[in-house]
Amino acid sequence: MITIDLKGQPKEFERGVTPAEVAKSIGMGLYKSACAARVDDVVCDLRTPITEDCRLEILTFDDKDGKKAYWHTTSHILAQAVGRLYPGTKFAIGPAIDNGFYYDFDLPASISPDDLPRIEDEIKKIIKENTELTRFELEPAAALERMSGQEYKQELIEEHSGNGENISFYEQGDFCDLCAGPHLMSTGGVKAVKLTSITGAYWRGDSTKKMLTRIYGISFPKASQLEEHLQMLEEAKKRDHRRIGREQGLFMLRDEGPGFPFFLPKGMVLKNQLIEYWREVHKKYGYMEISTPIMLNRQLWERSGHWEHYKDNMYTTVIDETNFGIKPMNCPGGMLVYANEPHSYRELPMRMGELGLVHRHELSGTLHGLFRVRCFTQDDAHIFMTPDQMLDVIQETVRLFDEVYSTFGLNYTIELSTMPEDHIGTVEEWEKNQDILKQAITAMGKDFVINEGDGAFYGPKLDFHLADSLGRTWQCGTIQLDSQLPERFQLEYTGEDGQKHRPVMIHRVVLGSIERFIGVITEHLAGRFPLWLSPVQAVVLPISEKHHGYARALTSKLEEAGLRVECDLRSEKIGYKIREAQVQQTPYMLVAGDKEIESAGISVRHRREGDLGLMDAQAFIDMARKEIETRELK
Repeated sequence: MITIDLKGQPKEFERGVTPAEVAKSIGMGLYKSACAARVDDVVCDLRTPITEDCRLEILTFDDKDGKKAYWHTTSHILAQAVGRLYPGTKFAIGPAIDNGFYYDFDLPASISPDDLPRIEDEIKKIIKENTELTRFELEPAAALERMSGQEYKQELIEEHSGNGENISFYEQGDFCDLCAGPHLMSTGGVKAVKLTSITGAYWRGDSTKKMLTRIYGISFPKASQLEEHLQMLEEAKKRDHRRIGREQGLFMLRDEGPGFPFFLPKGMVLKNQLIEYWREVHKKYGYMEISTPIMLNRQLWERSGHWEHYKDNMYTTVIDETNFGIKPMNCPGGMLVYANEPHSYRELPMRMGELGLVHRHELSGTLHGLFRVRCFTQDDAHIFMTPDQMLDVIQETVRLFDEVYSTFGLNYTIELSTMPEDHIGTVEEWEKNQDILKQAITAMGKDFVINEGDGAFYGPKLDFHLADSLGRTWQCGTIQLDSQLPERFQLEYTGEDGQKHRPVMIHRVVLGSIERFIGVITEHLAGRFPLWLSPVQAVVLPISEKHHGYARALTSKLEEAGLRVECDLRSEKIGYKIREAQVQQTPYMLVAGDKEIESAGISVRHRREGDLGLMDAQAFIDMARKEIETRELK
C-alpha cells in the first residue's frame, strides 16, 4: 500500500494506482472533469502508475496545466481529422498555447479558411467515436521506423535520441503522434471545438525552411463556454490595438523594420504622458533614474551569464575587432553603475530606475503589433539592499505595482516562478529566496500560484498577470530576487560592522515594456484613453465658417490653460464632425455656434456621457483640470 495526500487528506491505495482511478474513487464528477494530474510537483498523465507515497492533485480545465492537457489533446484530434481528409499530410508540431492550440502541417494541397468548417465536422466525428488515447514508448531506431515518411517527426526523434532514452508516443485509433503528453483519457473528453484561423508558419520559425500550414483552434468542456469565448473574440477584434493605433494615428509597423514600431506624433504624446507618470511614481518611491549604453562588449555579457543563457536572442556586432552585444536587458549596465563607487549600508536600499531601449531577436512568425516586437523600452529598475531589507523592499515594490495598476483599472494575479533547469547558484540559495518571496506577499494578504521551473536563470520571481476588461490576462510586472549577479560582479557595501558585505538585488519592471503596455491598455480601454493620457483631449467644432473666429479664440484659451486641443475648421456638417471625433475617441467635443457666441460659452459633449450642455469656458477648463489631476477613468 502507498499513502497519497489529497489536499491535506492522506488516503491509502494499492501501489500502482493511477490518478484516474484515484479521481474515480473520490467521485464520478471529478473523474469526468479530470484532465491531468500533479504528482508531488510533476504534471503527468492520468494513466501514470503511482508507486510511492506522494501528494496528488487532480487537474481539471479550471487549472492552467489541466487546460494545457485539454488543448493538447484537441490538437491531436485536429491532426487526426486533417490526416483523414488530406491523405499524404506530413505532421509537424501541435502544442497547447496560452489561448488554445495549433498544429502545423505540410499538406499535399493548399487550403483556406473556407475549409475549416469541413475539418471541424471531421473533428466532431472523432470526438463522437470516443477513442481511447494510449501511451507507449519505443527505442529511437524503432521510433524512426514508426514515423517512416514523416520527416518532421523523424527530425525531432533524432534530436532527442542522443540521451539514450526511449521516445514516447500517443495513439488514438488511426492516428499516432510523437508526444510527451499529458493527454485526456479519450477523444470524447473534448466537448466543444472551434477552429479560429489558418496561417503560414516556417518549420521551427526558420525563414530558410519550408512554409507550413498552421491551423489555430480553441476548445472547452461546455458549448456555453465556447460561445462566451467567441463573443469575447469578436469584441477583441473591435479592440485590436493595431486597428485602433491605425485609426487614431498612434503608431505604424513597416516591412522595412519588422518588429520595430514607429511612433507617430499622437502616439508620442501618449507614450510621453505614460513615461511622465512613470517618473512621477518612481520619484515618489525614492528611485533615481539612470541611463546605460545600448551596446556593451561580449565580455560583460559573459560575466553576467546572459551570453550563455540568452545569446541566441541577442543582436551582435564588431567594433575595433571587439565583439559587442546590443542589450536585451538593462541589468549588467545597472551593475556597473552600482560598482562605480563604494557604498555604505546607510545608502541601502538603493533604487535605480531605467527606461532602457532593449533589442531581442524574436522569430518573425511570433511578431504581433506592439505585443511582440524586437525593440522596446523596458521600464526597468534594480534595487540593491541588505539581506534583512528584502521583505520590506519586496512589499514596497508590490505597493508601487498596486498604485500603478489601479490607475488603469487593472486587477492582477500573481505567479511565483521557481528554479529552472538552466540556472546559476545553489539549490539552497534558490529555495531561500523563493521562501522570502512567498513570505512577503503572503504577509500582504495576497494569493499566488506556483509556476514550476519558469524563474529567471539567476533567481526566482513573482510575475504579475493583469486582467483586462475582456478577462484576458497579460504578464507585465515582475519582481526577480537575485543573489547571483551581485556575486558575479563582486558588488559590495560597507556594513555597520565596518566590514565588506555582498548586497542582494531585485530586478523589476512594472509596465514591462512601454510599447507593449500601450497595446494592453489600448485594448483594455478600447482606445478610450483617460483624459490625462489622451493625445487630443478636446476638439473644438465650429458649426459653420462664420463661427471659425470664435472657435480659434476658444482653442487658444484652452491651449493656454494647458489642454491638448484641436480645432476642426473643415466645411463638414456638425454631425459628421461629431461622429468622426467619436471614432477617434476624443474625450470632449466642444461645439461653437450662434448660441455659444451669444453666451460666451461652449456646448460640451463627452464621448460616453453625451451632451453635457452649455458651459462657461473657464468652468470646462476647471472640470478638465480636475479630471486630469485625479487621473479619472471615464
